Amino acid sequence: MVETGLTRELIDAGAKLVEKLDERGLAPDAAFWLYSPEEEAWKLLLVEVKLAKKGPKAAYSEVQKILAKNGKEFGNLRLDDLVLEKPDARIVELIRKAVRTGPRITGIRFKNNVIDGTLVEDAYIYRVA
Repeated sequence: MVETGLTRELIDAGAKLVEKLDERGLAPDAAFWLYSPEEEAWKLLLVEVKLAKKGPKAAYSEVQKILAKNGKEFGNLRLDDLVLEKPDARIVELIRKAVRTGPRITGIRFKNNVIDGTLVEDAYIYRVA
């Protein structure tokens, strides 16, 4: 599990992972770190329609291949730090209502925002298309 603080190393590793997924033709429709106060942990949410169609096992396998092949580039980022989410998941829909980045990789800190009555305590957004 990721430490309580979102480090620059993890932010950079997340951006690099999104870049590698883009290169493989598996560009996430949305990608962002989300802090869960219940778990006191950060998770990198990846939303990808193409991966979802293959099923979660195949999707996690693709991500694991990228992490294994390029290990040093990702520092402490592990498969356990990631969540593959469906495009219609509530948190994805909420973030999409508030932020749209288009297909590029950005870096937007999204902290202490309420969307449709739901508090998003902290997030770091790369992409929400």
